Amino acid sequence: MAVVASVSGLNVAQPQLATTFEASQGQVLWIINTYTLTLAALLLPGGAAGDRLGRKRVLTAGLVVFGVANVAAAVAPVTEVMVAARLLSGVGAAMVMPVTLSVITSTFPDAERSRAIGTWTAVAGGGGILGMYLSALLVDVASWRWLFALPVALTAAALLIGARAVPESRERLPGRFDLPGALTAVVATVGFTLALHEAPSRGWDDSLVVAALVAAVLATLGFVGWELRTPSPLLDVRHFRSRGLSSGTTLLLVLFGVQGGVALVLYPYCQVVLGWSGLLSTVAMMPLAVLMMIASGVAPGVARRVGPRTTMVLGLALATTGLALLAALVSPDGGYLGVLPGLAAMGAGAGLAMTPSTEAITSSLPREQQGVASAINDLTRELGAALGVALLGGLLVAGYQDAIAGRLDGVPAALAAAAGEGIARADAVSRTAGAHAEVIRDATRDAFVAAWQDAMWVGVAVMAVLVVVVLVRGPRSTRIAESAGERR
Repeated sequence: MAVVASVSGLNVAQPQLATTFEASQGQVLWIINTYTLTLAALLLPGGAAGDRLGRKRVLTAGLVVFGVANVAAAVAPVTEVMVAARLLSGVGAAMVMPVTLSVITSTFPDAERSRAIGTWTAVAGGGGILGMYLSALLVDVASWRWLFALPVALTAAALLIGARAVPESRERLPGRFDLPGALTAVVATVGFTLALHEAPSRGWDDSLVVAALVAAVLATLGFVGWELRTPSPLLDVRHFRSRGLSSGTTLLLVLFGVQGGVALVLYPYCQVVLGWSGLLSTVAMMPLAVLMMIASGVAPGVARRVGPRTTMVLGLALATTGLALLAALVSPDGGYLGVLPGLAAMGAGAGLAMTPSTEAITSSLPREQQGVASAINDLTRELGAALGVALLGGLLVAGYQDAIAGRLDGVPAALAAAAGEGIARADAVSRTAGAHAEVIRDATRDAFVAAWQDAMWVGVAVMAVLVVVVLVRGPRSTRIAESAGERR
């Protein structure tokens, strides 16, 4: 929860960060995104290190690094120290995140493993939203520096519990650590993550975005080519032929992408259309998080009765229904009750689908590579969320600009142009627009809802295709693969 919550926690404190450090918007974004980039880049090497060096040892070291870095961030006097602390936090998080799951998959007996993975999935799925809520609360009642109290407290608790409860486990793997594979994986991950984060604001034709994508594609090709040749690969890419790994990663990539898109549209809807505060807007996401956590705990029992593939399909169908409800019931005047049924259905469906998907991924790789399997699971979630924000965010912006173009007749050109840039800009313009304020506000709300609906229907179509993919390629059984040659 500490690792996941730290991904989104600082988003609620952007104005305070800019004021404290006298930082530009670009510097603020680097403070926030440095952690995400570092975490994503080092997940695969971190998971592999846990397999080789000892999972408890790497987990403990990662927790110490993560805790110290968060303390440093809390007291950072200047921007440079803050960015360095966030980078160090990402290093610690990349050691912690994959090992938390590989400890479960490598030590729990078969009868308990599904339930343990369900608990892990519930915390990983809901931790980000719960962390954002607590972060928003701390910013409102105290200071942004208190945001780091939550991860520090959770880290301390994890260290104390882990010292007693987590057994040491490591694998005797042949050959040396795959350094070329790790380096190309880092370049590919940073490239894709950076491009997906920057594309919504810069545009896909921006030189930085294009360069990042080119580097990512070349590094990916290099990674695949090397992994197919080296005798001791970081990740044997042939494992992706298995049903469990291919269907599980695809499901999580799309599902987290759609969830990222929903969060992207829900916050401005609550803040601008409904006029809610940032804290109350975060509370609006809680039904999705809570039902996701509950459904993740129920999913192992359902999978035992009907099988993992059927459970994944049921969850996806419910989540798709939730997206359709978000598209069909939202309106400028309908209020929060218009989106609540869709959020509830999506949260329950996501929780039901994620647990068997995570188990399908981890059980597709042999025991000695559980750290890598866990890292694949985590990396898929990170890239999926970034992909959803980039693509659905682009659809939202384009749809908004198309929809508002014909709704500002009679508004001066300068005001209309500013309002057409986005809903936040339109809201700011309307406050000083005098007699045109009401027209701009109404046009903004109508255009945003129209763009919301278009983006959600695209999400419904993508999810419907995913249901078919899982039906065809979903895992056949729940039994853990016992060797690298066994495929789902």
